[in-house]
Amino acid sequence: MSKRIGLYFGTFNPIHVGHLIIANHMVQYADLDQVWFVVTPQNPLKPKASLLADYHRLALTRIAVEDNPMLGASNIEFDLPQPSYTVHTLVALSEKYPEYVFTIIMGEDNLNTFHKWKNHEQILEDYSVLVYPRVESDENLSVNQEARSPFLQHPKVTMIDAPLMKISASFIRKAIKEGRDVRYLLTESVLKYLDEMNFYK
Repeated sequence: MSKRIGLYFGTFNPIHVGHLIIANHMVQYADLDQVWFVVTPQNPLKPKASLLADYHRLALTRIAVEDNPMLGASNIEFDLPQPSYTVHTLVALSEKYPEYVFTIIMGEDNLNTFHKWKNHEQILEDYSVLVYPRVESDENLSVNQEARSPFLQHPKVTMIDAPLMKISASFIRKAIKEGRDVRYLLTESVLKYLDEMNFYK
């Protein structure tokens, strides 16, 4: 039987406990064998001062998951043309690992803009999608059920009742810059790496 791999895409700048809680929940409750964090490379056309170099974000992701055999890190997009389109990444992974079945993991906020993704119909034809709830921003708290994405009705899309996470990488970067204690928002190994490299300060 093929191994089922969930793909969790992001810049992971830095990877934090919110990411890890979601990924671990998906492995435990969504019939997956593993979850891979797919680290998105920096878009050369959109330089971001706050974005760590690709290899540093990959290193942080690898050390964050090294003690859990059900979680992994992938740099597949580092060698693909920029900007990275998920449909191209999925094709590249399926060609490289034909024995695996890949599933996309995304937050409900991403599902709401899924119709704008390149070849989204093709993605849903070939792959399934697991969705986790995202904390609504204050201005969206009144959004009713009818306003939720119509993709939630799609047979290839499954909502997983994962814990709501309101931890953001931007909040962590700002807190580090301000000299605040973020020890409970990051794994010990990630915090040590950031501290030793003097990142985000």
